[in-house]
Amino acid sequence: MTRYALQGTTSRELLTWNGKVLVHHNAAEMEFLFTGDVRIIACPRDIPPEQTLEIRFHPQLASVTWPLTKEQFR
Repeated sequence: MTRYALQGTTSRELLTWNGKVLVHHNAAEMEFLFTGDVRIIACPRDIPPEQTLEIRFHPQLASVTWPLTKEQFR
């Protein structure tokens, strides 16, 4: 399964939380949730799963129900 990551458009660095790369399996959902100065890219395969954090486990997304439904944001 492809994992997608957030990349800063200026820095080109992958966005992390507590040292782990933020990832998700659905690029369209990431594009919906994250706007601004980020790009959604395929997560490099050389980053092992233990060095990543699914965005659904990020504390600021605790109120989001998964799988994502856009109706939650109306």
